[in-house]
Amino acid sequence: MKFSSELCATALFALPALATPVMEKRATPTIYLAGDSTMANKGANDGATNGWGEYLNKYVTVPVVNKALGGRSARSYSNEGRFTEIAGLLKSGDIVVIEFGHNDGGSPTSSTDNGRSDCPGTAEETCISGKDGSTVYTFGHYVKAAAKTFIAKGATVVVSSQTPNNLWEGGSFSTSAPRFVAYAAQAGKEIGTGGSFVDHFQAVLNAYRKLGNTATNALYPNDHTHTSPAGADLSAQAFAQAIKLNLNGTTPIASYLKSGNPTVW
Repeated sequence: MKFSSELCATALFALPALATPVMEKRATPTIYLAGDSTMANKGANDGATNGWGEYLNKYVTVPVVNKALGGRSARSYSNEGRFTEIAGLLKSGDIVVIEFGHNDGGSPTSSTDNGRSDCPGTAEETCISGKDGSTVYTFGHYVKAAAKTFIAKGATVVVSSQTPNNLWEGGSFSTSAPRFVAYAAQAGKEIGTGGSFVDHFQAVLNAYRKLGNTATNALYPNDHTHTSPAGADLSAQAFAQAIKLNLNGTTPIASYLKSGNPTVW
């Protein structure tokens, strides 16, 4: 009996060591950015453009780590392990902004599948790559899978719709949005607790409408997708304003906006 009592006491003292460790939480959160060249440092690497993610730190009070990379889609960013890389950096309370769409179109079932095109659809449809036979998932699947991983690490996720191409191209104003804007909105909604959505497309559209034809065209030095540093900065300002105005509901970034940010629409 004495042996049993000592054994029980030892077990009781050992229990705290078996408890699940509490994930470390930063004093203030870090915002991580996952996206393509329209968000990435140096943009399209052409010397004339930049991504809006490089300017977000001007409008928030917390650190911003830009993990966007040119030429990526939700599919290729996932398959290259870049979402996993971000997950390994997260602390509880951090925020991840996910914005894709510019490179997500195309036909993955084609023999010339570029490794970026998502399977068409809004749910759990799958396709088979015509190039290597791999399974291809939808835009929403890739975004929600990444978000689930981040939320499990104690982070929150903001799904952001892609920035628009030049809406004044040709001299007339267009409000037509690519399908990935709606896909992003749906993914943000379906993530549930820990997820939110910002219609960055609409926010920049509002800014371009106010800016007008000539000034907007001046922001696109090489093509209709990648903006000059001034255009990238404007997109960051539009993003911050959308959050301040709760354009699509509240996001965790709202608490960390700087006071006196520009109003661009």
